[in-house]
Amino acid sequence: MEIKKLNKYDKAYLRIAKEWSLLSYCKRKQVGAIIVKDRMIISDGYNGTPSGFENCCEDEDGLTRWDVLHAEANAILKVARSTQSCEGATLYITLSPCKDCSKLIHQSGIKRVVYHNGYRDDSGLEFLIKAGIEVEYIPDLEE
Repeated sequence: MEIKKLNKYDKAYLRIAKEWSLLSYCKRKQVGAIIVKDRMIISDGYNGTPSGFENCCEDEDGLTRWDVLHAEANAILKVARSTQSCEGATLYITLSPCKDCSKLIHQSGIKRVVYHNGYRDDSGLEFLIKAGIEVEYIPDLEE
């Protein structure tokens, strides 16, 4: 019974991350992330440019600009600026992390990652698993 209950919360947090992704100004892909610790949301993020910069994620060729931050990086950096810690937390994200963000996830102390869609390169997931981080894929967000 605990698995089903946990899955119910996992889906709810993923739905929040999906809703958060809609705040992104990126046209190619909108990604949302929520960090939860002790059943409390301690951070959130979506992909976009750094604070104070123009909210334009793509260059003139329609490619993602180099300065765009990924949703999970934004959420982790938000925690870094607060009094919170990611130690032992769960990251809920609408798109599985890239290899660079996977390093940030590991170093931040996040112990579990729950994602909704797979990124085209799964080396980030492979790194997380190798680092001992629990990874779970939830394709269906309905109850």
